[in-house]
Amino acid sequence: MHKLSIITPVYNGKRFIEFCIRSVIEQNCPEVEHVIVDGGSTDGTVEIIRNYANNYSHIRWFSEKDRGQSDAMNKGIAIAQGAVLGFLNVDDYYEAGTLNRIVTLFRTLDEPTLAVGNCHVWREDGSLWFVSAPRKLCWKKILAGRYREAFPMNSSGYFYHRSLHNLIGPYDPDDHYSLDVDFILRALMHVRFVYLDEHWGNYRYLPGTKTFEDDMSGGNAVRLAALRARYLRNLPPFDRLVIVADNLCMRVISRLRGYL
Repeated sequence: MHKLSIITPVYNGKRFIEFCIRSVIEQNCPEVEHVIVDGGSTDGTVEIIRNYANNYSHIRWFSEKDRGQSDAMNKGIAIAQGAVLGFLNVDDYYEAGTLNRIVTLFRTLDEPTLAVGNCHVWREDGSLWFVSAPRKLCWKKILAGRYREAFPMNSSGYFYHRSLHNLIGPYDPDDHYSLDVDFILRALMHVRFVYLDEHWGNYRYLPGTKTFEDDMSGGNAVRLAALRARYLRNLPPFDRLVIVADNLCMRVISRLRGYL
């Protein structure tokens, strides 16, 4: 049985799917399976997946209509054979040697654990925008809006025991945008987590992708504010007060810096 399952949800991803498949192949990790969940693509994605699956036994895949990314991710989890999961979006990739490192690392971690490393965030022109290094990984800081220091920006930078879902449930199939923030918040609130100052993932922030376009339209900010408000409502009054005060302090400091 595979020890590590990498799950890729995709829909009409012909532009990137071959790169994604090869990025897992080139990890040279004998204990990995690559589960590709296609949402019924019509642009040639399926043909590329099928050709690679016919030649590489670690690739498992199916294609059918779904309700969106979260639904596809839950379907991948349901058929994954590995005790450890990672999610690789079709346009992202891992640093060399990452998957073998994860297999070794998780032999030392109690179950269930969420393990988070660093992730390079790249612009469309190939230049490095910043490195996501959530050294202060903490749900309270995420709710306070401290995303750069406390939130792993992309799923290529974290892995976790599959059994974590037995405690916090699946991804919300009705959430198509803030699903990763919701998942990380639930995970940090309920299970053991560890941050390692190691470079694991690469996230390409590209025009035309769902996240980029949502950011540009302002929809992402609105959704994050609504998600944050929902979590805050369910917290004890003192915790809520501390988080709100932290958020206010951060806003004041940010504004002051703008005047300097």
